[in-house]
Amino acid sequence: MMIVGYIGYYSLVFTLIFSFVLLYFSFQDLKKKNFYINKNIYSFSFLQILSIFLCFSCLILSFIQSDFSLAAVYENSHTQKPLLYKISGTWGNHEGSLILWILILILFSFLFLILSKKQPKKYRIGTIIFQNLIIIGFILFSIFTSNAFEKLFPIPKEGLGLNPILQDPALAVHPPTLYVGYVGSSIFFSSALSAMINNYVGSDWARLIRPWILISWIFLTLGIFLGSVWAYYELGWGGFWFWDPVENASLLPWLAITALFHSILVLEKRGVFHSWVIVLAISSFTLSMTGTFLVRSGILNSVHTFASDPYRGIYILTFLFSLSLMALIIFYFYQPESNKNNFSLNFLSKEFFILINNWFIIFFLVTVLIGTIYPIFLDVIKEVKISIGPPFYHLVLVPFIIPFMAFMAVGPKLNWIKTNLNSLKKDFLYTAIISLSFIFGLNYFIQSFKIIYLLIFLSALFLIFNLTQEIFLLIKNKKNNFKKLGRHISHFGFSLLIFSIALNAIFSKENTANIEIGQDLYLSNYQIKFESVEEKKEKNFISIIGKFTLLDKKKSLGVLKPEIRIYEQPKTITSEVSILSHIFSDFYLNMSYIQNEELFNVRFQYKPFMFFIWSSVILIVIGGFLSLFNIRKK
Repeated sequence: MMIVGYIGYYSLVFTLIFSFVLLYFSFQDLKKKNFYINKNIYSFSFLQILSIFLCFSCLILSFIQSDFSLAAVYENSHTQKPLLYKISGTWGNHEGSLILWILILILFSFLFLILSKKQPKKYRIGTIIFQNLIIIGFILFSIFTSNAFEKLFPIPKEGLGLNPILQDPALAVHPPTLYVGYVGSSIFFSSALSAMINNYVGSDWARLIRPWILISWIFLTLGIFLGSVWAYYELGWGGFWFWDPVENASLLPWLAITALFHSILVLEKRGVFHSWVIVLAISSFTLSMTGTFLVRSGILNSVHTFASDPYRGIYILTFLFSLSLMALIIFYFYQPESNKNNFSLNFLSKEFFILINNWFIIFFLVTVLIGTIYPIFLDVIKEVKISIGPPFYHLVLVPFIIPFMAFMAVGPKLNWIKTNLNSLKKDFLYTAIISLSFIFGLNYFIQSFKIIYLLIFLSALFLIFNLTQEIFLLIKNKKNNFKKLGRHISHFGFSLLIFSIALNAIFSKENTANIEIGQDLYLSNYQIKFESVEEKKEKNFISIIGKFTLLDKKKSLGVLKPEIRIYEQPKTITSEVSILSHIFSDFYLNMSYIQNEELFNVRFQYKPFMFFIWSSVILIVIGGFLSLFNIRKK
């Protein structure tokens, strides 16, 4: 088994060598004035991806074989762990996830090289050079501070195991999906720097780089979604978003990429916002790197973070600073030309509304960034520990969501350059009347409500009804070839998400109590009867399963079976929630031990509209895929 580890390590070393050789041939080819890229660049790019794939495969095989001669396997696996979690344990730790990160970096570099044959040679080579600088930085980080193939002697007979809460199907898929989103931003970072140097920032560049931006955005959205689903049913807190610093670390680049994708449409269609697009492209990758620093530096304490020593954090911070400084210097000397001569921004144009929504997104981004970073700086400077949680974000962000959605409703209906306002009055009048009618109906069912919720519902419904009308017309009129359908579905999903979250916040209820077998727990009209407890032996844990009957006015709605799991490797006790899901509501139950007592702590929650929250994010992702398909088709 040890030979696999050696093959994996030297494959990583050869990947580093191939990356340096690629840089050499790339710089040499820049001096030549022909139109074709040197074949050696293609050859070594292929060898580069082949060697890193072999490296990652060897690491996976080491986990499958439980090769405890490797420190990464010993610390994150054991022989009794199911095969799925042995494989996912490969990227469920700092060292292994870094190899996956490098693999995705190289994959994007290789795909860009072979899919950009119609683009200018110097621009393509420049992108490959910057991409390989990033690749080399991460490979050096892996080899010298985070070696996934570090040896142990004597070889342990058994491993320590993977954190039980990470042994979950969603967590097996969540990191790779999220990393594609994170790492995908590297290619348009490298592309932006190369485009500036080669004076290629314009409509053609915007059209060619847009699919890469969309791919990154789709996978980042999907990764965040999978993490939220996991947090909802695995952590036992009863929610899907907690403004955890590591959750915020993934939200920050998502906001930047969202703004970038909309702005690059303006650059493509109108040939303006050159510098703004470049700034957003640089910021997207910088924020992805910032998230990497937060997760891997050891400065955050979260279930999502990797336990790492400070030296790793210093390396990432230095690397991040170097890349950011390089980008700023290039931007200073090669900043693209400003807007076209005599360009004027009309208030009733699509580009103006995109710019306004960009400002909103940047405000959201800065707010989340301050809320995430400020406690860290305060701890370093004054050694004062504070926690910025949901109340801060809700207070600052929620009021601005209302005008943001209003602009989202109006913007897509406008034309480029200038729009006649009279042509819009009729459409908006109908949707405004329908939205207000629904608000009055909703107000009837909500006994006590805050004005802020009323405005959120109004703006969300206004957007929903406008988009519903647009989608219906697109489907009806086949001449449009559904080219706008993806955008409308994504926007519809976002409006449904905000609407569902607001309803969830208003109607959610909870009751927590210490009860024993035979006792009942009540929540509004609902009752749960604690029927029994059963013990069951599984492969790598003992499960204590509670049986609870859910009643609504003595009518049975179903059975809930929360678990307490006792793991041997590592020795850990976890609570597994039981969720009874319906279209309009979830009944959420978890229980935990009370030591030296016959009582169990039971937490019963009523969580409405969860199905619509999950469905809305899926719609956002589907809209992204439809837009990507339309781009590739064109």
